Amino acid sequence: MLRPAAARGVAVTVELSPDTVQVRLIATRVPLPPLLAQAEAVGRPVLADTEWAGAKPRLVVTDLDGGAFG
Repeated sequence: MLRPAAARGVAVTVELSPDTVQVRLIATRVPLPPLLAQAEAVGRPVLADTEWAGAKPRLVVTDLDGGAFG
């Protein structure tokens, strides 16, 4: 599982630009590659009818939750 992450002093976990949609996340499970692929697959349709439809998704895992390793 992945959840939004806000760094200290930063209130936004999503940054939008014409070319990139960046989302900062905390991983609560591993392995990461399948979770990131799933998150991207879920996010693409959400952006489909927006000005960011052609933007490259960038998923940034900022931390691993202590429970991620079971």
